[in-house]
Amino acid sequence: MSDMRDAAMSSKAWPFEEARRVLKRYQNKPPEKGFVLFETGYGPSGLPHIGTFGEVLRTTMIKRAFEEISDIPTKLICFSDDLDGMRKVPGNVPQQEMLAEHMHKPLTSVPDPFGSYESFGHHNNAMLRRFLDTFGFEYEFYSAREFYQSGQFDAILLRAAERYDEIMAVMLKSLREERRQTYSIFLPIHPETGRVLYVPIREVNAKDGTITFDTEEGEEMTLPVTGGNVKLQWKPDFGARWAALDVDFEMYGKEHATNTAIYDRICEILGGRKPEHFSYELFLDENGQKISKSSGNGISIDQWLTYASTESLAYFMFLKPKTAKRMHFDVIPKAVDEYHQQLRAYETQDAAGRANNPVWHIHGGDVPKSDMVVPFSMLLNLASVSSAEDKGQLWGFIQRYAPDASPEKNPGMDAAAGQAVRYFNDFVKPHKVFRTPTDLEREALEELRDNLRAWDGGLDAEALQSMVFAVGKERFEPLRDWFTALYEVLLGASQGPRFGGFIALYGVTETADLIDAALAGKLTAG
Repeated sequence: MSDMRDAAMSSKAWPFEEARRVLKRYQNKPPEKGFVLFETGYGPSGLPHIGTFGEVLRTTMIKRAFEEISDIPTKLICFSDDLDGMRKVPGNVPQQEMLAEHMHKPLTSVPDPFGSYESFGHHNNAMLRRFLDTFGFEYEFYSAREFYQSGQFDAILLRAAERYDEIMAVMLKSLREERRQTYSIFLPIHPETGRVLYVPIREVNAKDGTITFDTEEGEEMTLPVTGGNVKLQWKPDFGARWAALDVDFEMYGKEHATNTAIYDRICEILGGRKPEHFSYELFLDENGQKISKSSGNGISIDQWLTYASTESLAYFMFLKPKTAKRMHFDVIPKAVDEYHQQLRAYETQDAAGRANNPVWHIHGGDVPKSDMVVPFSMLLNLASVSSAEDKGQLWGFIQRYAPDASPEKNPGMDAAAGQAVRYFNDFVKPHKVFRTPTDLEREALEELRDNLRAWDGGLDAEALQSMVFAVGKERFEPLRDWFTALYEVLLGASQGPRFGGFIALYGVTETADLIDAALAGKLTAG
């Protein structure tokens, strides 16, 4: 056994913990289908959002972890529930009135409001596949419409008709009294209007494989359960899909957690083996509200990638999946810098340390080296004091600090410089507030400036930090009041970087000039 496989078998990293649970399913004999199947579900009622990305990314992390500890082949399916009826018009798409005319039709029968695809469901499926492909996920795409209409689901649907009473008994226990009166696991799709009908079922004929019901207009109708004429309600559909595909693992948001026992039992009634599952906490927007596809609140994939790398987003997704996380623009700088800290740590770690390091899971073991010679948070401060409008201005400072760095040799650093300028101008600059120094702070700033004018120690960040520290220690208790003053007076922010590192990057003379500008009141005036 390799050192990494050995480490993975005892690692506390959650992808390895989940992978070991999946491996236990097959410790006695390998899967008859020849592979372990991971599944993620997508409801294409709106444009894919960052939570959808997170679900596929996290499942991929567990799949990679499984591949490290087992030689059994794996497969990932992304299943789109595009036969679901459109129950409300999403607020973030065009042609709202047109869409309202197609309520309760399957999403793949609703016209595309963007005019690009044959239906709204096809459009949203294409958006999902586009961004999954952009991030290099390895997956097979399944459409519920094709799954039902092609006959792939027929055997399970006929079995559901045979075992209808048993499945209904499971479902009725979970429903309120008034809902029980009209509930059926089968939803007919009207052959003429194309609407998904929420109507009581008069009869389920297991022998013929049909259901009989009254339409909304009162007309009695009989339809086969096969061939895409009906769909299952969403809870039975979950369990039936697991049984039909022999799914081994699926993760979902905590809103599904209370239904897990229902999904499992229906899977078993239909002759399947319940999969392993993992319930994650939800992403919240800046106001603590759940991020939603239909309302489009919170930060989007494209927005994150405007200001930071894919890998920093993957790092954010890796952290504490069972803890609800506020996902707004202010989490980006920390995610970027912590990701690069972990990259640097990885180089010196043993197999056990690497198995627990998020970057192993982000990169599937093929971990690159960090080329960030300056932290992202420092770039934001640099953009602030230099009033940078493009990354070229930042490179002037970066190359004085790290002469061997260049946009060509450090492409990650180059991308981050451009992203930092955008982030600063969009989020930091509008909220910057400079203040004038107190008498004590002015005295300390004057001494710091004079020390900088006389400095001959080069761009040694640690030596500069010690000098800044010494100036403050004479006057401030606690010492952090001195650093808070530096940030608020010179940078217009309540917190900031290690100041010695900032001076080394921005320049000794430039920092002395910045102090002079602050003492003259030019920063508060501007």
